[in-house]
Amino acid sequence: MNPCTSRFGPKGYIFPRQFEHFGKEIYNMEIRPSDTFVVTFPRSGTTWTQELVWLILNNFDYEKALETPLSLRYPYLETEMFFNHNQNIKETMEKNMPPVQKILNMASPRYIKSHLPLSLLPPKLLDTCKVFYVARDPRDVVVSFYHHSKFMNILLDSVDFKAFWELFINDLLPWAPFFEHVKEAWRMRNHPNMLFLFYEDLSKDLPACVRRIAKFLDKEITEEQIEKLCEHLNIDNFKKNKSVNFDNLNDAGLLNEKESFIRKGKVGGWRDYFDEEMTEQADRWIEENLRDTDLRFPQ
Repeated sequence: MNPCTSRFGPKGYIFPRQFEHFGKEIYNMEIRPSDTFVVTFPRSGTTWTQELVWLILNNFDYEKALETPLSLRYPYLETEMFFNHNQNIKETMEKNMPPVQKILNMASPRYIKSHLPLSLLPPKLLDTCKVFYVARDPRDVVVSFYHHSKFMNILLDSVDFKAFWELFINDLLPWAPFFEHVKEAWRMRNHPNMLFLFYEDLSKDLPACVRRIAKFLDKEITEEQIEKLCEHLNIDNFKKNKSVNFDNLNDAGLLNEKESFIRKGKVGGWRDYFDEEMTEQADRWIEENLRDTDLRFPQ
């Protein structure tokens, strides 16, 4: 495990040591009934879901959605634990990704993204506000996570995918353990304030998922609005959308230009990365971790 990280909570989730300074503040934050959370393990369809939910709750204001970065409209709760000690970088990050205290003091309604497991979020979260949890096949998650780590300059270009995969399945990467994260939410999937979604379902039938999400939010939407929203969220259009691609940080030179934030969004893309040995290893790992649950990832 990286010496700059520690394990937190009963399940031993891995985060940068700075989390110690913000974890209690987040756990004890006051939740408002008007808050709307999107919670995921990283690289599980978070950005897609944030944009979808924000537009439904903001009367499909595409103009504002395109003009204002998603990181400001739907800020990332624990992003501050990744702020660099370099003052210039820190100032750029704070400008584009609000720190915890600013999020806590935001006017209602607040739209909040988090990659924290439910056990490290406020205990009254589900009893107070709407929460979306999105899960994705871990084999696709790890491929996307690998490229994202390079995009954020966390991982050297020389680190190969197989080495990253070994870290992932041995719960040695930030936010691990993966299965504990997902199973915590799965156990709460029937709570009236929880909508548990699979990335694979969003990808397979986005219009149906939009209807389901709108119903959960008590919003009536027309077929015309659904069609326009799905076109906006189409992966080819999404990749060109500067407000969701962290172009503000890229312009500041903080990101790896060889990679991109929004990639292919492909279901089953892991097959292009896994050899036969890794595929068999993944099958065993998934089977072992799903023995105590009825959670299953759509194929």
